[in-house]
Amino acid sequence: MVQGSALLLESRLSPMWMDFLRRAGGIAQGRGEALYLVGGVVRDLLLGRGIVDLDLVVEGDAIALARRLAQELAGKARTHPRFGTAKVEMAGWSADLASARSETYAHPGALPQVTPASIAEDLARRDFTVNAMAICLEPAHFGQLLDIHGGFPDLKARLIRILHPGSFMDDATRILRALRYEQRLDFQLESETEALMRWQTKMLDTISGDRLRHELELIFQEEYPEKVLARAEKLGVLAAISSGLRGDGWLTEALRCARRLGEPRGSTLELCFLLLAYPLGEAQVESFIRRLHFPAQVSRNLRALSRLKALLPSLAAPDMSPVRIYHHLHPFSPLTLRAVSLALGPGMPKGCIDLYLDRLRSLSPFLDGDDLRRMGVSPGPRLGRMLRALLEAKLEGKVSSREEEQALVKEWLEKGASGGAAPGRGGKPASR
Repeated sequence: MVQGSALLLESRLSPMWMDFLRRAGGIAQGRGEALYLVGGVVRDLLLGRGIVDLDLVVEGDAIALARRLAQELAGKARTHPRFGTAKVEMAGWSADLASARSETYAHPGALPQVTPASIAEDLARRDFTVNAMAICLEPAHFGQLLDIHGGFPDLKARLIRILHPGSFMDDATRILRALRYEQRLDFQLESETEALMRWQTKMLDTISGDRLRHELELIFQEEYPEKVLARAEKLGVLAAISSGLRGDGWLTEALRCARRLGEPRGSTLELCFLLLAYPLGEAQVESFIRRLHFPAQVSRNLRALSRLKALLPSLAAPDMSPVRIYHHLHPFSPLTLRAVSLALGPGMPKGCIDLYLDRLRSLSPFLDGDDLRRMGVSPGPRLGRMLRALLEAKLEGKVSSREEEQALVKEWLEKGASGGAAPGRGGKPASR
């Protein structure tokens, strides 16, 4: 028991949240139920870390309680009957509620079978001791810490410890979560927990690709994902996920640079997967795709990595012109190109990719197909070749305005009428 836990809540939570917790505990008691603040929020309160949301567990019916709280406190309840959970939304913030439950696993890696339970049983199903504490919200015991598994001493010792020896066997995603918490909190794995993790990395084979991919996405969303991945490599976790994955120094720098790009969340996650896969050979990429069950678009970009890496010697040629750079790199997605750029050191290949991404890929002719038709170019292949030739002229810096493009098209049409060489009649566009 931590003395003065109620005072701890008062010092760490806003008056608005404190009022909600006291009233929620009283409403639950009036229903004959006990309500608790649980899990990561308790851990972070005790560590003095910032609190983003509230997680509550009730020994009773979470959905019915959420509806009652919303009614009493002028909020809104969003319920999920399938999972026995609900969210109470107030003005600008929310609290998650769940019914206390126990979990059993039909076999390693299976999703748990859930049954109603006491708060003690609910805490016993959790992953690590530091996440298996609760704070009572009953009016008579408000603020008292429930710490059955020694989470508070482990907080003071800065240790991540599983609750029982079969924890990783039941759910091997806890291996990746342990590394996330260890690095996020600057803790250490407790010695027996680390030994079990090293021994049981093979249990990751029992986890579906979708669940593994989700755990890696959570790692990429950490403040310093490179620290988690470096630790995962050292403990053999990355190799257990897919052969050839590495978390060494080059990836550290690449992920740091990726974070500074400010890409949308989904793009940043895909970029991180591309960087993680960069050292892999073609066969290893296919294995990685199968193992993590990537969506089609991500799979295409992962496969494109190998093709783009094979082009790097060509991009190092001293005579690479803007047109040649464009035609080499245009088939690749910007994310694939950005990943390879981040993975490369200074030099011609990186310079070519950056030039394409920063300037060349956004270029297009001033004139479009309608303009060419109005100038007398008939629809068909010739029109397409003229548009490509205009683009190449712009890439080479031969034209810089709409008027200059119009003059160039007129020149081509005059040459075509007189039997001279012009795009669409045997003439060559700008050299590649």
